[in-house]
Amino acid sequence: MRSSATSTFYASVGGELTWYGLDVETASLARGGSVILPANVQYAWQHPTGRPYLYAVSSGGGPGVRSDRNFAHALRIHPASGALSPHGEPKRLPSRPIHTSVDLTGEFLLTAYNDPSSLTVHRINGDGTLGEEVRQPNALDTGKYAHQIRAMPDNAHVIMITRGNNAPDDSPANPGSIKVYHFSRGVLTNLAAIQPDDGMKFGPRHLDFHPTRPWVYVCVESQNKLYLYSHDSASGLSDAPLFVKGTLADPQTPARQAAGAIHVHPNGRFVYLTNRASATVEIEGKKVFAGGDNSIAVFSIDQASGEPTLIQNIDGRGIQLRTFAIDPSGRVLVAASLQPLPVREHGGVTILPAGLSVYRIGGDGKLEFVRKYDVEVGDKTQFWSGIVTPT
Repeated sequence: MRSSATSTFYASVGGELTWYGLDVETASLARGGSVILPANVQYAWQHPTGRPYLYAVSSGGGPGVRSDRNFAHALRIHPASGALSPHGEPKRLPSRPIHTSVDLTGEFLLTAYNDPSSLTVHRINGDGTLGEEVRQPNALDTGKYAHQIRAMPDNAHVIMITRGNNAPDDSPANPGSIKVYHFSRGVLTNLAAIQPDDGMKFGPRHLDFHPTRPWVYVCVESQNKLYLYSHDSASGLSDAPLFVKGTLADPQTPARQAAGAIHVHPNGRFVYLTNRASATVEIEGKKVFAGGDNSIAVFSIDQASGEPTLIQNIDGRGIQLRTFAIDPSGRVLVAASLQPLPVREHGGVTILPAGLSVYRIGGDGKLEFVRKYDVEVGDKTQFWSGIVTPT
């Protein structure tokens, strides 16, 4: 049985989605079981009203690899253990889904696809199973390389982040943008496209909302920046950011860097995001990590203006921290590293395994490393992780 101090943490390796008991008091994980989906898990989202369902999307494809095996799944969460089991039949999707979420009413599944950049909306039936796709009568502006889709806190707007391709060596290069739509009963209508200048130096990846104030924090992947926007009643978001901050401890690092996932602390006083690096150099015939910043950046939030201030960069103890999660009480953060990689250490080369890095969150928002659980991924990657709130 799960105690009141225990949540469930989930992490995927390929198509295997595993659940772990997360004990907040000891900041520890206890592996439970797993469910196998027919393709690699891409993302998952808990039902927002507390009903015991998790919605996941999977694909046989990956970055730069297309597949005709693309699915949306409804999974039942068993309250006593956090275990997952299929709930109804999966839905076929048109291409590789990169992100999915559920609107605030729990009636619609929103899914973003990066290639081609697009989106779908599916109904969620009264019993929690997935229903049919909602036909979109309007031609939608879906940009280049969609990466996240979420309903805004008013549930009257939906935002889709389109990252574009504008890192220094991307070819072809495409603009990045934040697309805002009106949202009514599953139907979307173009409202605004938010992007600095022409979007060619703006590669947004993910955003998160402040829990009580009209602030939207956007992680800009290609430029390793954190942007703060405000809600706007006319266009959904302000045209220009209120603040722009760097995410790296050393902005002059020569390694290719990228920012990753972002989450606002449940108390609204801090925001966390990841810095990622995985470039390699060849040493004695082996591809070895070239160096760079794989860290969690911690920002304090000014409660009057929303301004974020960088207060910590802490080592992530792994390569490519693609996802992380904060427990509902705001006391523990768990980060999942994507892949193993050879690294230089003490004059030699050793393997830094993929894993789950566990941190305590202090009252000042700063992180303290507690432990890392190594995860064997084989030829797969640890692509998604998240924490489900106990019900």
